[in-house]
Amino acid sequence: MTTPGDALRRRAQTLQLHGLLAHWPDAADTAWVEALIGWEESERARRSLERRLAAARLGRFKPLADFDWNWPAQCDRAALSELMRLDFITQASNVILVGPSGLGKTTLAQNIAYQAVLHGHTVLFTSAGQLLGELAALDSDSALRRRLRHYAAPALLVIDEVGYLSYSDRHADLLFELINRRYEQKSTVITTNKAFAEWSEVFPNAACVVALIDRLVHHAEIIPIKGQSYRRKQAEEHARARARKRTAKDGGGA
Repeated sequence: MTTPGDALRRRAQTLQLHGLLAHWPDAADTAWVEALIGWEESERARRSLERRLAAARLGRFKPLADFDWNWPAQCDRAALSELMRLDFITQASNVILVGPSGLGKTTLAQNIAYQAVLHGHTVLFTSAGQLLGELAALDSDSALRRRLRHYAAPALLVIDEVGYLSYSDRHADLLFELINRRYEQKSTVITTNKAFAEWSEVFPNAACVVALIDRLVHHAEIIPIKGQSYRRKQAEEHARARARKRTAKDGGGA
C-alpha cells in the first residue's frame, strides 16, 4: 500500500534531490520537506516554461480573447477552438490555415503554438522565408543535416506565410525533405495565402510539389478563412478618425 511518505519520496526522486534522499529517514517526517519539494517543482516548471517559450520564438501576438471573430466572412471558430485542445499534436496531424493576407492566420497559429508550449510541448515558430532561406544558404551537407534535425525535432513546427514569395526548386526540395521527416511523426501548422492548386506558383517547376502537398494534407485539418483584410479595415478606420479630427479642428478655428 502506497503511503503519503512513499509518494513524497518518489517526487524527490523525480527531482533528483540526492542530498535530501540520502538523509530521507531523518527528513521524511519533518514539516518542511513537503514544502521544499513543492517549491522545487514549481520553480523547475517555471524555468522549463520560460525555456520553451524562448525556444518557440513566437514573438509578440494578440491573445485569442482579443481576436475579432466577427470580422472574417468565413472562419470556423468551433474548429479552431477544438485545435486549442491540442489533440492533433498527440495524433501527429497537421493544420493548414488558408486565406488572404490580413485575416489573422498568423495570430491564430501563434495562439495554437502558445497553448502547445503551456501544455509542455516543444514548439518552433518560423516564417517560410526565414526557414527556406536559412536551409538553402548552408553550404555543407553536415550543416544542412544538423539544421534539418533542428527543424524536424519540435513536437509542433509552425511555418508561417507560405505563398508570399516564390522559391526555387532547391527550396521546394528542402521543404519536402523537412515535411517528409516530420510526416506521421510530428505536427506542422502551415499558414498560406494560396490554395494548394496555386502552390505551383510558389514553387515553379518543382517536381516535388505534388508529393509535398500529399504529405501535408494526408493527416490534416484544413481551415479556410475568407474576407477582407483586417489591417486594411484598421487603416481605413484610422484615416476616417484623422479626417474627423481635422474637420473638427478646422471647424473650431473658423
